[in-house]
Amino acid sequence: MARRCGVTGKGVMCGHKVSHANNKSGRKFLPNLQHISMISDALGQSIRLRLSTNAIRSIEHNGGLDSYLLKLSAAELSPTYRRLRARIQRKLEGAAA
Repeated sequence: MARRCGVTGKGVMCGHKVSHANNKSGRKFLPNLQHISMISDALGQSIRLRLSTNAIRSIEHNGGLDSYLLKLSAAELSPTYRRLRARIQRKLEGAAA
């Protein structure tokens, strides 16, 4: 499983560990990824996701998982979240018809 958030695209960054003597050695900065279950109102079920804490805050701020995924373009999402977005869209279109 990649260390990358599927919604925001945050991933591993590299940099230097700097000692008190100013010696520099390589290190990795890992994103703060969390396993979380969010409820999709359109699908009527709980969906298990692996998101960065920044993405979790953005989703909550924008009114939930369904509305947030529909606001984003499909090009911005990873394939897994693109399929989830398409499922939500089909379900909402079916309910409207």
